[in-house]
Amino acid sequence: MDLKERAKKLKSDIPAVFLALKDKETPVLAKLAAGITLGYALSPIDLIPDFIPVLGYLDDVILLPAMIVTVKLIPREVWQRSCTRSAEMWKDGKPKRWYFAIPIVMIWLFILWMIVRVIWF
Repeated sequence: MDLKERAKKLKSDIPAVFLALKDKETPVLAKLAAGITLGYALSPIDLIPDFIPVLGYLDDVILLPAMIVTVKLIPREVWQRSCTRSAEMWKDGKPKRWYFAIPIVMIWLFILWMIVRVIWF
């Protein structure tokens, strides 16, 4: 599997890693790695902004190996169970439960509100 295919698979791996993070059989080191990786992957803020040529995508390139290491730390049976549950949660490339997006939308609205507040007040 080349890097491009692996990056596409990352989209389906993120929910599976989240489900494995909540599993009681997942070791503490895997939970720590999963928490850090997911926290950065789902964060609306990048360490290096993407508009900076070449360097902007460097943090995204680092995310892929971090996700691979995280998946390797999760026991195989937990990972398979998490992948199965993750596939059940998605329908045609979109989550079945739209309200899972509410926290992310709230974060973005808060950020926009802060920007507007700084500009106009």
